Amino acid sequence: MVNQTDTGILDDILQAHDYNPSQVIPIMQDIQKEYRYLPEDALCYIASKLKISEAKVYGVATFYENFSLEPKGKYIIKVCDGTACHVRKSVPILEEFRKILGVTEESPTSKDGLFTVETVSCLGACGLAPVCTVNDVVNPAMTPEKARNIIENIRKEEQNDN
Repeated sequence: MVNQTDTGILDDILQAHDYNPSQVIPIMQDIQKEYRYLPEDALCYIASKLKISEAKVYGVATFYENFSLEPKGKYIIKVCDGTACHVRKSVPILEEFRKILGVTEESPTSKDGLFTVETVSCLGACGLAPVCTVNDVVNPAMTPEKARNIIENIRKEEQNDN
């Protein structure tokens, strides 16, 4: 039944939550932390193990914005396009990230699987606008040049790790 995911990992996650169906959200959060998204086969597996319908599991997965059914990069870049950020030119920053990484709105994850670029309505840091986050770390007063520097620094870090 499970193709891409390791049932041992899923069983460990389920066991940590006592196979409790009321813990479906924390279980899914743990799965997403492990795989950076919710693989279809993992959702089917946990539905059967929790003895709840696949429809209910998919309903939860699609209801909450923080869950993703598509693979995401190791580095998730969220560019704010709320009013304060938009008027302070967040669009050129978004365009720069997309250009550098070769991603689009329809295909937000880079081919190497390292980066996912998303827009959000508000990051709650309007006084620091324009803002983006990289794995939830706030980067204030962004510019296209700062966007390039962020990517260059991450790529250098990744090369040093390998």
